[in-house]
Amino acid sequence: MTETERIDLSTRTVGDGDRRVVFLHGLFGRGKNFTRIAKGLQPECTSLLVDLPNHGGSEWTADFDYLDMADHVAAELRADFASEGPVDVIGHSMGGKVAMVLALRHPDLVDRLVVEDISPVGTDADGAKASGDSEFDHLLSSLRALDLDALDGRSAADDALAGPIPNRTVRGFLLQNLRSGEEGLSWEPNLELLHDSLGTIGGFPDLGDARFERPVLWVGGADSDYIRPEYGDAMRALFPRAARVMIKGAGHWIHSQKPEEFIAVLRGFLLDDRD
Repeated sequence: MTETERIDLSTRTVGDGDRRVVFLHGLFGRGKNFTRIAKGLQPECTSLLVDLPNHGGSEWTADFDYLDMADHVAAELRADFASEGPVDVIGHSMGGKVAMVLALRHPDLVDRLVVEDISPVGTDADGAKASGDSEFDHLLSSLRALDLDALDGRSAADDALAGPIPNRTVRGFLLQNLRSGEEGLSWEPNLELLHDSLGTIGGFPDLGDARFERPVLWVGGADSDYIRPEYGDAMRALFPRAARVMIKGAGHWIHSQKPEEFIAVLRGFLLDDRD
């Protein structure tokens, strides 16, 4: 990717420690979702919370492509946060796939990699679509169906979503992406592109013979279905030094469901002696 193709990514920094950590969120998320986890890595770490393309305050793109997303993050890191050397990268779900592609395409930027509850395979790799595909389709369709011009604020939007999305916590997570301006309500994520790209989001690109030889921690939620035993070969083929940890009582959003346990796992992996 050339410098002229670089897009504007919105970022936020937490902490001022010597060790530098980058967080990449999942679908519907934004960098600030990892604020509590970043604070849990203080005082040792400085964390960069990134809004990925088509999310949060970052620029939209014409297409969804994991290779391009990883290259955009790489350009952002080279320009500043990783300008003095490799950093640790933590990615959840969609952001975990971006993090894996980043490590494989730009290994000089990544020291240690943490992949949260996602695998380097397509969601239909075993012939059956993961339940998350239909869930994300439903959520995106529900958001796109809202008539924002007819709503006078977030509370009204919450009420309108209560039928199709009865879980209050899920609605709150989604409504963080609703913004109010002079022209009324608008969604920050590129909902149309994301909905049209669900097949690509659920897949994983072919990176040929690429390998990442540095330490990798593969963290799964014991109640989730995104890390399966049969995915281990694909993970080890790309990341031969990957170790797996499963957190009891956690589903797909480990960092929000079990934050203290997640912080403890990260500290044990990121803050031990470097090899």
